[in-house]
Amino acid sequence: MARSIRVGYGEHITKRGHENSDLILLEADLADSTQSEPFQLAFPNRYFQIGIAEQNMVGMAAGLSQEGKLPVVNSFAAFIAMRACEQVRTDVAYPNLNVKFVVSHAGVSAGSAGPTHHTYEDIAIMRSIPNMTVMVPGDVREMRQVLDVALELKGPVYIRISAIDIPDTYTKDTVFSIGKATILNKGSDITLITTGTMMCEASEVVKNLEQKGISARLLQMASIKPIDKDSIKLAAKETNHIFTIEEHNVIGGLGSAVAEVLSENNLGKLTRLGFNDEFCKVGGDPSFLLDHAGLSSDKLTQKILLEIEK
Repeated sequence: MARSIRVGYGEHITKRGHENSDLILLEADLADSTQSEPFQLAFPNRYFQIGIAEQNMVGMAAGLSQEGKLPVVNSFAAFIAMRACEQVRTDVAYPNLNVKFVVSHAGVSAGSAGPTHHTYEDIAIMRSIPNMTVMVPGDVREMRQVLDVALELKGPVYIRISAIDIPDTYTKDTVFSIGKATILNKGSDITLITTGTMMCEASEVVKNLEQKGISARLLQMASIKPIDKDSIKLAAKETNHIFTIEEHNVIGGLGSAVAEVLSENNLGKLTRLGFNDEFCKVGGDPSFLLDHAGLSSDKLTQKILLEIEK
């Protein structure tokens, strides 16, 4: 059954609010979209609705952190990573303050809102900022674990979530660890490394390739920074070809992070699959936009088969 990561976030951050009286949420006029409303109802004195003023909101979060509070900033990915980038960098990351950013509607999950609300660049921006940890959960179960880790970690954390309803790929026994990939399928021919909700599409790709006689290892890389260098190096040594799959520009995101590991160790063959350095020029439902960009499971399978045949 498909579930909303945003709804799961609202439920889980409220649960954590009962456990920590220093936990504070800040929102920029998007409570219904980010699903932070349950926290607002439970803790009205620890919930600040700032309005459409994301730069001010980040500055407020920095101040709250310096007073010993644990602020969590909520908004769309586009508005934090780009509109408030200077404040994230200078007010929070530079002094290494304990502020968490949980951003929704990443990739093209804002749908018909269009390119102004889509986010293809945020992983590249955030992983280039010193002191920033970057995590991209792919379903509700993984999001809960990522959030728990982030709230215990000291320093700024950027958590990127989608607005699309996603079926659980994580089982009840699957464990997320920061700096480690999660092995979702053991394969020997090629390796698929994915992040975020592309985990779901990649799981279908694995099944499609199996029907073609191709054994695909599947690594879910929710921890983008720090990244699991050991799993990447092992995949390059044990399989013939690595494919990265992300709802992000192929420049600067997961694919680039994996390429850095491979090039520094003189390893492997890599193909990066994502948005090919272009804006999404059409509107519509997120599933349509992903298919249009070649990121549906069927089109990903076709691309991978073509690369293998070269």
